[in-house]
Amino acid sequence: MGNKHPERPARNAGNTPERGRFITLEGSEGVGKSTNLARVVAWLEARGLEVVQTREPGGTPRAEAIRRLLLDPDEPEPLDDDAELLLVFAARAQHLARVIRPALERGAWVVCDRFTDATFAYQGGGRGLNSARITELEAFVQQGLAPDLTLLLDMPMGAAQQRLEQRGERRDRFEQERAEFFESVRQAYLARAAQAPERITIIDASLTREAVGEQIEAVLEARVTAWRS
Repeated sequence: MGNKHPERPARNAGNTPERGRFITLEGSEGVGKSTNLARVVAWLEARGLEVVQTREPGGTPRAEAIRRLLLDPDEPEPLDDDAELLLVFAARAQHLARVIRPALERGAWVVCDRFTDATFAYQGGGRGLNSARITELEAFVQQGLAPDLTLLLDMPMGAAQQRLEQRGERRDRFEQERAEFFESVRQAYLARAAQAPERITIIDASLTREAVGEQIEAVLEARVTAWRS
């Protein structure tokens, strides 16, 4: 989608591309991230931007292999919570090195389905791991890199679970968790949003698809206009 001849990235005095923007979508299971990720990508491409769409955990062949380890519901060996956390950051390190950093450096915009806010929500809130430990790994792996904008799709867990059931799809290892786990995840996400309101915008995902899309496009319009001014 988008223009056939995208705008060239703006260049600075050194004739090197300006860094692209990094946008992430977050939220628990069933809130509509996949649908709205596609909407964000299409909106940006329609404005002549090069967009790299990706996801976490995953985004590269090796990181996708780690994703399978994390999500496989049939693996008989239980996965230790600390091992889960380290696998998430191992996949992220590979993703950053092979996809995200190179794209941003050449001036492309990256739109990612989940990033480190998900780690604070799922491993911190859901698993109960110490947030200070997550922060240490974040600093080590990311070296200061963070999203420019995060769209947090939020809705009550009961309604989100109903959406999952309506899909009728086989659930992965995380989707099979109990309701208490997902409520903890949701509250951790909301706490993150309260701590970083300048970066994280909460989107009411309980509304119709059209209404959710309108919220997202309004945020994008405001942010992109500000970034380009």
